[in-house]
Amino acid sequence: MRKTLMAGLLVLSAASAFSQDGGSGQQPDPANATPSHALASHAHVLSRSELDKLLSRPQNLLIIDVRRPDELSTIGGLPVYLSIQLSDLKKSLAWIPKGRTIVTVSNHAKRAGTAADLLASKGFKVAGAVGVQTYEQEGGKLTRVVPPAPRTANASPDG
Repeated sequence: MRKTLMAGLLVLSAASAFSQDGGSGQQPDPANATPSHALASHAHVLSRSELDKLLSRPQNLLIIDVRRPDELSTIGGLPVYLSIQLSDLKKSLAWIPKGRTIVTVSNHAKRAGTAADLLASKGFKVAGAVGVQTYEQEGGKLTRVVPPAPRTANASPDG
C-alpha cells in the first residue's frame, strides 16, 4: 500500500511538472511572457449604484449574461437578460442590437470584462461589466432562476 501511494504521488508530481512547462522540459522565458496586467479588461466595472441607475431606465438597455446556465441557476442573476456564453459571443454578434447600451454580466466581472471589450471593439455601446456576486454583496438583489422540471416521456408537447 505504501509503495502504491508513493508511486501515485510520483506520477502526480511528474504530471504537474510536465504540465507547468508545456511538456518541453524547459522553463518559460520571462522576457517573452505576457504580463498578467496585459490580460486585464479595459471595461469599466460598474458599481451597484451605477447598475441600478441603468436598470431604472431599461428601455435602451441590454444585459448580456456570459455565464453558464448552471451558474445562472445556482447563483442567480438580473431579472431580464440575454444569455450568451462567452465562448459563443463572437459568433452571435450579428443578432445583438447595436442601438442599445450594453452591460455584460458574469460572477465577478472578469468574463464580463472580456465580453465588454469584444463588444466595444465591434462598435457596440458598452456601459461596462458587472459581477453579480459583487453586486449582491453590495446590497443588490438577484433573481433566482429555477430550471423547469424535466419533461416526462408521457407528457404531451402542449402540456
